[in-house]
Amino acid sequence: MLIVGLTGGYASGKSTVTKMFVELGAALIDADQLAREVVEPEKAAWFEIVAHFGKGILLGNREIDRKALGEIVFRDREERERLNAIVHPRVLEEELRAIEKIREREPEAIVILSVPLLIESDHYRHCDKIIVVTVDEEIHIKRLMERDGFTREEAIRRISAQIPLSEKVGYADFVVDNSGSIENTERQVKEAFSSLNIDLLHRSRNIKQALAR
Repeated sequence: MLIVGLTGGYASGKSTVTKMFVELGAALIDADQLAREVVEPEKAAWFEIVAHFGKGILLGNREIDRKALGEIVFRDREERERLNAIVHPRVLEEELRAIEKIREREPEAIVILSVPLLIESDHYRHCDKIIVVTVDEEIHIKRLMERDGFTREEAIRRISAQIPLSEKVGYADFVVDNSGSIENTERQVKEAFSSLNIDLLHRSRNIKQALAR
C-alpha cells in the first residue's frame, strides 16, 4: 500500500485532481468528509465546539453552521487553533481507521488521502508521498470569490489562513499546477499516478525480498 497525501489551497482544484486519481484506480479518503462526520450533533467534538463557541453557531437542526463558524475562526487565529485542536485529532483517528480498512481489502492500493490542512495538521507525517495542487495567485482568489461568493478581501483572508502554497510545495513529491486547462491538469495527474505505481511496485518487491530472507 502507498499512502499519498494530497493538499493545496482553498479552491485550488483539489477535488478535481482527486477525482482524476480515483478514476485512474486510486482509493480515496476525504478528510473534509470525515471532518463533517466527527462534528455531527451529539458527537464528542460537537459538544466541545458548542461549549466553546456557543449555541449561536447551530442551525435549526442542531448541525453546526459552517459558514457562521468560519466567520469566527478566520478572523481570529486563536479561535481557529482552538477549533483545529478539537477536530484534527478526531479526523486523524478516522483517517487511520479508514486506511486499515482499505489495507484489509486491497493491500496493494494507492490511497489518496485528501486533506486541506495536511501540512498544518502534521497529517503529512503519516504519508509515504505528498502531492500539492497549486494555482496562480490571481486565479486562486478569483475561483474562491466565484465558488463561495466571497469579496476579494474575504478570499484573501481565507487563503492567508493557510500555509502559502509556495511553502507547501517544499513538502511535495509531486506538484500539480491547476492554473491551466483541464487537459494539462489531467496530463500531470497521469504522470504522477504512473510514478506512484512504480514506487508501489518497488515497495512491494522490497517487502517480499525482506520476508524471503
